[in-house]
Amino acid sequence: MLRTVSFEIGGGNVLAVMPYVEGASLAALVEAYERAKGYHPAGGYGGLITAYFKRRPPVEYFTGKSESEYGRGIIYLLGCTCGEVGCWPLIASVNQKDDTIRWDGFAQPHRRGRDYSEFGPFTFSRAQYENAVQDLLSRLDFGAGNSTTTGEN
Repeated sequence: MLRTVSFEIGGGNVLAVMPYVEGASLAALVEAYERAKGYHPAGGYGGLITAYFKRRPPVEYFTGKSESEYGRGIIYLLGCTCGEVGCWPLIASVNQKDDTIRWDGFAQPHRRGRDYSEFGPFTFSRAQYENAVQDLLSRLDFGAGNSTTTGEN
């Protein structure tokens, strides 16, 4: 089943990117999953701070082409509400096929005993996904998505 993805920019003094699946924030979806599983703490996820993308090409990042500390194709989809991505992240594998992009293999690396095998997977039309990423990048002033800066000095 193909889903739709979008990325919203929010936050107070620091801008953060929140993924949405079918109009629901990924943070809310994973928190509901964790509560249903009885995990404590549940939730506590925030968006990815936009400054994070100064170090990684955004298009390569969201399509899983860049290397992370967890390996190629594994990305942070959520960070902590404190703003630090490594504090309380949700990671996932990004897998590409000819016409789809899929998020699966979700994990909370600080709670290795948690089982996220029933969360997702989320499969998107590659065209819709890439359009959503390009839309995000244009709103972040990344132009065509090849830049690694936000235009800030």
